Amino acid sequence: MARTDYYDDPTAPAANSVVPSVTAAVRDGGGRLLLIHKIDNDYWALPGGAMDLGESIRDAAVREVEEETGVHVEVTGLVGIYTDPGHVMVYDDGEVRQEFSVCFHARYVSGEPREDGTETKAARWVEPNEVPELSIHPTMRRRIEAALSGATSPEIV
Repeated sequence: MARTDYYDDPTAPAANSVVPSVTAAVRDGGGRLLLIHKIDNDYWALPGGAMDLGESIRDAAVREVEEETGVHVEVTGLVGIYTDPGHVMVYDDGEVRQEFSVCFHARYVSGEPREDGTETKAARWVEPNEVPELSIHPTMRRRIEAALSGATSPEIV
């Protein structure tokens, strides 16, 4: 399903849904960050997605990372909670979703990055100094920067 992101855009349509979702800033032993290249909006991003009924937010993060990348992780902390009403995502089925994402720190456990072909067209480990060169939506870039900053308390937006 195609998606268009609006950020602080006065022409953006009004949101008609909020869906709890997760992202995970996964680091390997060398400090590299796991990123995906998304099919729906053609941006690089942290792996993640919507929480399902009957699962915890932590379990959703572990599941989404594994589904999108093939990498198994352990959640180790909280990067932040992102609910900026200025960021809406418009899907081709008419849904206009307000951002609501819990971003976690996670540690690599096992597996090799691979695209899933449904949501991701690439998944790879990225050196932190490579991040500025990638096409990343501003709200995702904020999460990535917070995850890499070494801050000791979560960001709440």
